[in-house]
Amino acid sequence: MSTSAYDPNAMSKARSRTPLPESVDVAIVGCGLGGLLAGAMLARAGHRVACFDGHYVAGGCATQFRRRASEGFFNFDVGLHYVGDCDGDGAIPASLREVGVEVDFEPMDPDGFDVLSFPGVEFRVPVGHDAYEARLRSTFPGEGRAIGKYMRLLREVDHMIGFMARRGERQDLRTGLEVLLRGRSMARAMRRTMKEVLDDITDNALLRAVLLGQHGDYGLPPSQVSALLHTGLVNHYLRGAWYPRGGGQVIADRIAEVIEARGGTIHLRRPVERILVEHGRAVGVRTAPTSKNDAQEVRAKVVLSNADLKRTWLELVGPEHLDAAQRSTAEGWQMGGALFMTCLGVRGDLRDLGMGQANWWVFDSPDVEGVYRDEAGASGRPAVRGVYITSASLKDPGNPLHHAPEGHQSLEIMTLVPWDPARWGAPDASDEAVMGWDYKRDESYRSVKAAVEADVLTHAERVFPGLGERIVYRESATPLTHTRFTRASAGTGYGLASTPAQFMEHRPGYRGPVDGLYQCGASTRAGHGIVGSLRSGRAAGRRILRALDAD
Repeated sequence: MSTSAYDPNAMSKARSRTPLPESVDVAIVGCGLGGLLAGAMLARAGHRVACFDGHYVAGGCATQFRRRASEGFFNFDVGLHYVGDCDGDGAIPASLREVGVEVDFEPMDPDGFDVLSFPGVEFRVPVGHDAYEARLRSTFPGEGRAIGKYMRLLREVDHMIGFMARRGERQDLRTGLEVLLRGRSMARAMRRTMKEVLDDITDNALLRAVLLGQHGDYGLPPSQVSALLHTGLVNHYLRGAWYPRGGGQVIADRIAEVIEARGGTIHLRRPVERILVEHGRAVGVRTAPTSKNDAQEVRAKVVLSNADLKRTWLELVGPEHLDAAQRSTAEGWQMGGALFMTCLGVRGDLRDLGMGQANWWVFDSPDVEGVYRDEAGASGRPAVRGVYITSASLKDPGNPLHHAPEGHQSLEIMTLVPWDPARWGAPDASDEAVMGWDYKRDESYRSVKAAVEADVLTHAERVFPGLGERIVYRESATPLTHTRFTRASAGTGYGLASTPAQFMEHRPGYRGPVDGLYQCGASTRAGHGIVGSLRSGRAAGRRILRALDAD
């Protein structure tokens, strides 16, 4: 019997047993991609780095987990399902190359990397602005003017983001002139939601739904999401959609190897319970006591938090070290959406059912706003109004045994759901209950979870009939699961919600609320997702390097 050769937990035991140092130059809380990239930058510059995480594997949302079935091992991606802009000097390869990491990326179907499925209509999103516009015009022949306005906005945002990236921090008169000449549509959209923008473009419900079809990549309804976030995300993927060869965790693995090769350490199953603050300055961390380890303090010249930002400010630093404005800001942060995820091991080749190197977004109706309405109905459980379907086995054809045993393939299906633990039948929503897995044993929770899983599979079967009879392994995760492993506020993998009030300069920067504390990750100014996390790590790492060099 041939099984998947890759074990995402290969370094878990060693890293959970690595002795903690007494002191380091930089203590990094959280081993997501942002923290790892910053750690690699700092270690390569000769600084002593120690990274801490409560999980048993490094990588945050860019990890895989392994499950054994009678057929062999299946590996499933947690949060990295596809990325954009990975060709040549794209944003992600450039960030990785800066710390000496090379990753090969497999292109997804250029004629339709995202397939948007609505009742009676299927729209395949192709690579390239021109191809995308042509397909929109052929699908909606009576909406040429609306499509032209939307594409003008996309192209202006694409141009201006590139222009400002090249200018760096030099946002001066030339930037303002460029906005006047080539960014007026973008300027009008800067403080608006996508709903407000689309209200000025078209009232065609199906066209609006297609333009918004990738909203699950940021987890907000059109009435809340920043128009610049949405258009920036669409542009990101129009440059090409890719999947890392070897799976999502390969990025985290290779960055972690750089840290350790340069003398840094990674400490897994070592959650941090407190950032030590003395005389208004962060001076280290204290790890939480666990069943196998006592609490321990590690002193540091500076601390970088890649943990959930809300928890960083209100729990790890603590309200006693924040002023009234800082406390109010942190308490008022709105978090992004939450997801339910079903992972499947299936028999045979999914291409037989019509799948390929693409993602399928399947919706019950064109009512995008309705996807986010928390209307439980008579059952009381979270409603499923659409699903996202993707297969690492099909996106990574050169590594067939990496994701599944021979003769089988892996499949992940997600849907947007409310976080509220009460909706999941969890009797105790306290941190202690969630982190301690208490809810998992509750029969109400298990019943709600099973019912939502059944709804998810029903939606997938509508598009791919016969899928159910091929399933040999299944496992589902709720937002409570996500919080248990990542300590994420409100069970989100998106960080702070990307509303106009929490985007661009209104999003937290890379310096924390006390001296000596820096921050990175999905909630910072670089934005959410893989590219945002990597960029945040680079930005924070550069600031820390300047601070250490100045001492």
